[in-house]
Amino acid sequence: MDYKDKIRKLLALAKSPEPEEAKLALLKARKLMAEHKLTERDLDEHDTTVIQQEIDETFSKKANSLMAPLSSIIGENYCCAAYRCKRGAKTTVWRVGFIGLKDDFEICVKIFQYAVRCVKSEQKKLRKQHRDYYTPQEIAKICDSYGYGFARGVYEAFTRQNEENQEYGLVLKVPKEAKDELEKMGPPKEFKKTPQPKTVGELDAAWRGVEDGRKFDPSNKLKEKKQEA
Repeated sequence: MDYKDKIRKLLALAKSPEPEEAKLALLKARKLMAEHKLTERDLDEHDTTVIQQEIDETFSKKANSLMAPLSSIIGENYCCAAYRCKRGAKTTVWRVGFIGLKDDFEICVKIFQYAVRCVKSEQKKLRKQHRDYYTPQEIAKICDSYGYGFARGVYEAFTRQNEENQEYGLVLKVPKEAKDELEKMGPPKEFKKTPQPKTVGELDAAWRGVEDGRKFDPSNKLKEKKQEA
């Protein structure tokens, strides 16, 4: 079984998206990529086909704007350059895209989409939890706060993983071919800055999102899955 199959099975471990399962997938998949690329480098074998493609994930300044930072964080840590673009000058909807070598692109997209599903699953719980206490606009801000917190937690988890495995920095980086294609697109347009939580509900959701990224120990989760098998 090659490493891509292992990652697919890893993403299928959870019957329903949960933040802790997302962390397992994000960190373990990255570990598999690092191991594979170290082997590739030893053998000097790699496919240099560059894929640049938008995916079926859209967002705007008012809805799901967390996808902008989340795609950048995941892209940088899975050897791809993330970008966003509009279809039409008048539309306010942006589409997420990635640029990377063929194998890296396929994995990065799967990981990003999995992370988005996990965030949306938790946001659905937040809407249900707060529907009797907050207005729809307030709930939207609470959900945004959770999403941005989750993205921050993902970033911190990757940073910790890099510190514990310094060799990852040698192989898990955006290749020059992808960077060159990104530069051809010109400088990225300014987008919404990370919103600062203001209310108690927003602060609680943001902290909850960060904690979902910080606290998870993938080794413990893997042991649990082996025992259940």
